[in-house]
Order: sequence, then structure tokens, then C-alpha cells
Amino acid sequence: MKSVSDTIKSVVIVLMVICLGVLSSMKLIKLQIVEGDEAVTAPRYDSDAITYKREVTPTRGEILDYRGNVIIGNNSRTDIVLQYALFPKEYQEGNAILLRLYNELAAKDHIFEEILPITLTAPYEYTEEDTSAVTERLNLNVYATAENCIDKLISDYEISESYTQQEKRIIAGLRYGMIAKDFSYNNDFVLAEGVKKSTIIRLKELSNILKGVNAVESADREIMRGDILPHEIGMVGPIYAEEYDELKEKGYAMNDIVGKSGIEYAMETELRGQNGLEEVTILNGAVADIRTVEESVPGQTVKLTIDGAFQAKIQDTLDNFLDRFGYYGGRKVEKGAVTVLNAKTGAVLAMATAPTYNLKDFEENYTELLEAPNSPMFNRCTQGLYLPGSTFKTITATAGLNEGVVDGYTSFNCLRNYEFYGGHFQCTGYHTYISARRAIEVSCNVYFYEVSRLLGIDNITKYAELYGLGSPLGLETGDAGGFLCNPETFEQRGQTWYIGYVIQAGIGNQDCGFTPLQLATVASTIGNRGVRYKPYLVDSLYTYGTKEMTSKTKPTVAGKIELNEDYVYDYIIGGMIDASRNVPSPYSLTGYGFDVAIKTGTPQTDMNDLSKQNSVFIGFAPADDPQIAFAGVIEGGEYSKYMVHDIIDAYEECFGFTEKKKPVELPPEVRGGTTAKTTTTTTGTTTGNDTSTNATTTVTTVIQ
Repeated sequence: MKSVSDTIKSVVIVLMVICLGVLSSMKLIKLQIVEGDEAVTAPRYDSDAITYKREVTPTRGEILDYRGNVIIGNNSRTDIVLQYALFPKEYQEGNAILLRLYNELAAKDHIFEEILPITLTAPYEYTEEDTSAVTERLNLNVYATAENCIDKLISDYEISESYTQQEKRIIAGLRYGMIAKDFSYNNDFVLAEGVKKSTIIRLKELSNILKGVNAVESADREIMRGDILPHEIGMVGPIYAEEYDELKEKGYAMNDIVGKSGIEYAMETELRGQNGLEEVTILNGAVADIRTVEESVPGQTVKLTIDGAFQAKIQDTLDNFLDRFGYYGGRKVEKGAVTVLNAKTGAVLAMATAPTYNLKDFEENYTELLEAPNSPMFNRCTQGLYLPGSTFKTITATAGLNEGVVDGYTSFNCLRNYEFYGGHFQCTGYHTYISARRAIEVSCNVYFYEVSRLLGIDNITKYAELYGLGSPLGLETGDAGGFLCNPETFEQRGQTWYIGYVIQAGIGNQDCGFTPLQLATVASTIGNRGVRYKPYLVDSLYTYGTKEMTSKTKPTVAGKIELNEDYVYDYIIGGMIDASRNVPSPYSLTGYGFDVAIKTGTPQTDMNDLSKQNSVFIGFAPADDPQIAFAGVIEGGEYSKYMVHDIIDAYEECFGFTEKKKPVELPPEVRGGTTAKTTTTTTGTTTGNDTSTNATTTVTTVIQ
């Protein structure tokens, strides 16, 4: 039998076990009571531990040219941030840290970028017209003054009267920034980006004072080649307050960057990747443990259809042309655009615009670029709307031949003058009897006036739409749809439609506007005998840092002109081949071993000065089995067709018409782009005839 003492010992042991169990349960319960919904338990630490989850931003994907050259990549930088879990919750202690940190950073030339739109000195005034975001964040009515806002921040965050007025304003600005940037477990508050090593060392020395301050590695978007397709590459930027609610639902933090324009915006989902998740444990005011819950997935690498070397050569072709033929009618010629497509797929091979710019200059001197003459940031290839002039005659010819209005032998007598409903019109030549192929070669107005009369505006509109005109083509980065010349357009604008406009519409010299991208698509469609491909810029996607392709863009047939007569394109392409043989040396388009097909136009752009014109061309090569299609516009100039020779030479050098060529090395980067000196932009104006008065009218069609 157990002695009494043994029994007592047994009871004591049981009671101790029970007590330990109760204490353990109490500790676990205490650990579960932590700040915020994002915090979780961490039973392996004592009762002072706080554990929370936060999302990990993935590495953003790169943007490459067709040959694999990096256009946009990533670089690392060190940022100084406040971390919510470690920053004092007691306002006065936090205020002291904020002011000390501000001064330490200022001493190292890192001035906090002010978010609060209020002057830095009293009497306080708003620095922005729209103050609703400020008053809403501070729970003030919309009529609150700037002084009211500062007073509210001082009161809410217990900013001591012992501080000077300037110090109060500094702390208030930082506190407001923390509100605006959603300072929380999942959102660090960034105080300075890209800090130097000496700054980091200094702040580490003060780590016992500056609670919650940390130096973190961040990814910096790096522009490797800012001169390659700058209008289409685009930029990234911070998340704005008005975007945050929507983006937060997609896993973005307020400190993240997001695509703002171009490929960076259009391919945001693919470039961004997928957030990861990590669990952070804080113990005794320091990070005790970080555990990966879910790995982040880097964004995909985007490979473009653009070969950087070819793009540079096409830009040089345009710039050199403007240098060589820089004056017309006593005016400086400085603006234009050239687009080159893969005729078999619709892939964009090059898009050059003048003047142009470098993305690095955009990043460093945005205001200067914005105010530069002739709008170098304006993408003339996809947004500039131009009269097509006589290049439109290929569309009228398609309609006339396919609708049976004329055949290849139908001829009309061109004696230069043409009368239509009392209106007097002219041709640029005296061609006598002329049929389709010859009419395209010499660009006879009278022939196409007569075909347009027989077709009517509805048929002209029908075929223009079949060629993709009047609507966006669906480029990933967006493109202007332009507008057609028909009664519907005039009605939408509140303008009067005159019957005389029908024949002017048929020669592309009436109120319409198309982009060089659309005109290149017209050329491609002719070369493919009625098959129209959707243009695209993204060739393929790859797993970040590897050669593993995840997707490849497949050519898309966007439309097809059903042919009623199989000879339709024989006459059109034949006439364009004939036109290409009329280009003088040294710009000759013969001697390649294959034919080239082109059509030119010179639409007038000013009713008061008929010497003002644009020069337009479209074409493709080889004519019988096109590999490339192209279009170009020179604003206020002539002889744009002289560029075709260099376009074909550039393609032969970079790709090869008959055999594949080795990649051409990228030339040195060009900084500054091409700078324009003139001050006005007049492009894509139109002429037309009001047959009631025989007056010539113009309508400006450029979008700036």
C-alpha cells in the first residue's frame, strides 16, 4: 500500500499537470489575440510574438526584341521603408522617429517626396485644385481649408506643440503619406528609393532609436534601349489612389508599380506574374522568423515582333529622308511616319515616327518632351490620321472591278477636265482613253472619278471597311480607328454632305483619316489578294530567365474580300508594279530579282494654299509573293516613295528575301531622338467640293 506521503505526492503531480495544461491553453489564447486580420498565431514563440502574413511581389517580366535583345529589364535598388509591425503604435514616439528619420535622410540628400498637396509653409494653401481625396482621407467635409487639414493631422496624431511649425508640417506630411499609401502589415511605407550604402550604414547605427525602419531590396525597372520603339514600349508607374481599390482586389500593394502605357500596360497581367505569400513573426521588436507560405511566380518575358536593328534602320530611313528632303514650298519638313508589316502574318516589323524620342529622356525630362515642338511623343503610326490621297484608288479599283462596274478593259477618256453636278474637277495629266492597270500606274483622277460615280458612296464605304478602315485594327497597345468619308460621318459631325464629295472620296482626297498602320494593312491585303491579317506586336511569351516558350501568337485572319472575279487583283497589282518602275535612280525599285508594288498619293492639306500637301505611299515586296508590306507619310513634303528603296534594303540585310540572314547587331543607342524645330502641326487635312459654289474646302483630321 502507498503511504500517505506517496498519495499526497501523486495528487500534487496531477494538479501540476492540470495547471500546466491550463497555462498552455491560456498562452495559446493570448497568442491568437493579435493586431489586424492579417495576423495569425505562432505557438512556438512566447506571448509577446506577433505573426502576420504578407504578399510578396514577383519579379516583373522583361521585354525583348525579336532577336532576344533586352529592351526593358530589371535592376536592384535599396529602399528605406517603415514596417508596420515594428513601428511604434504610440503616436508621440512615432512622431519623434519620423522627424529624426526625415532629418537623417535629408542630410544624405534624400528628401521625402511630398504627397500632401498643401504648401510647406504657413499660411497653408492647397497646391492642387481637386482636394476631395485629402478631405475624404482626413474625414473632413469638402469645404475644409488647407489649415483645417494640417490642424486635423496635428490633432489626430498628437503632434506636440514643442515642435516648430516647420517640424509639425514635416510630421503631418509623413503621417498623411502613411494614410495615402495604406500603411499596414502588407504595405510598407517607402521613405526613400535607391539609397546609397553610406545612408544604410548610418541608419543601422541608429536602429535602436529608429524603430520600424528597414532597408529592403527592391526591383527597379531598367530601360536598356530607350530608342527602340519608344512609342509602343510604354512606361510603368506608381499606383494612383483612384486605381487602388480595383488593383487591390487583384493582389497589388500600394507600393507596387503598374504598366501605364504601351506594352507595359497592354501586357500587364503577363508581365506582372503572381504574388507569393510569406509569414513573418515579430518578437521583442524584431523579425524573429520569415516563412514562405507560397512561392511568387515571376512575370513572363515578352518577346516582340520587332527586330531592334531593323527598327533602327527604318527610323534612320525616315530621319535621313527628312534631312535630305527637308524643305518643300519654302517650309521645313520634319514630321512623318513609316510602318512595316510581315505580309504573311500581320506581325509588325517596324514603326518609325518623326520626331521621336528616347524612353530614358521621357523618364528624366518628361515636361521638356511634352512641350517640345511637333509632339515627339505623339505616335503617328497608330494615332495620326491622314488623308490617303491616291493610295485610296486601290480600294476604289477593288470595288469597281469586284462589283462589275468595270473590268480590266473598260476605259474612260481622260482629257484632264471632269464635270460632275456642276462641279469642275481636274486630273494631273492628259491620259486620253485609259483602263484600270494604267490608271493605277499614272494615278488618273478622271478614271477613278468615273468609277466612283458608278459605284456610289455605299460601295466605296463597303470596300473601305473590308480593308479595315474606319475601325481600330486591334493592335495590343491600341490604335485609332480613323473615319470614313460618307454621309454618316458628316451627319455625326453636323456637316452637310454634297453629292460632289462622292468622286473626291473615291480618290482619297475628301474628308477621311487613316493611320499609317491601317494603310500598311491595306497594302498587305492587296498583296494577299483580299486576305487581311490582324496586326500584332507580341511574338511570344517565355518563362522568366529561361528559353521555355509558354505561348506563341498565331496569325489571325481579320477579314477576307470575297472575289466575284478572279482577275481583280491582277490589274491592281500590275498597276502598282508599273508604278514602281517610275522611281528614278538612286531610289530605283528595279534590279532586285523580283518586282515591287507601290502606290503613292499627294493629298492637299490647306484650302488656302494648295502647295501644302502630304506625301503618302503604300506597297509590298516581292509583288507576286509578298514578305513585307509598308506604308509611309511625310507631312508637308513630297517624294516619300524614295524611302521604299531603303526599306527593302534594310529588310534584305536584317532578314533576307531569299535566304535567312544572321542577326544584325544593334547599333549604338541614340539619345534625344530627333528634335523638331517648327511649331505647328498640320497633318491629314482634306479637300472637297461643294458643287453649289464650286468652292474648295478643307477639314483638319489629325489627332494630337
